[in-house]
Amino acid sequence: MLRIATVCGVGMGTSLLLKMNVQDVCRQLGVEAEVEHMDVTQAKGARVDVIIASASLAADLGDVGKPVLPIRNFMNKDEIRQQLQQFLTSRASS
Repeated sequence: MLRIATVCGVGMGTSLLLKMNVQDVCRQLGVEAEVEHMDVTQAKGARVDVIIASASLAADLGDVGKPVLPIRNFMNKDEIRQQLQQFLTSRASS
């Protein structure tokens, strides 16, 4: 099972919205995933496979030892799908 963190500055509104869209995309892709929403500080120590955050917050996360997928528009499921598919493809080839 894929563990995903969705991240915003405070870990409440935007990350929760992103979480719901990521869950929808995972279902569409047939990917079994556990998605948690959190703030930047929590994400730095989270035990997840990948972090999905706004492009502006991706830089704030720095080197967290796991992939960070930057999203420009949290409502754009096509963008989320594209980022997740690229991640899953690179993970499968590793």
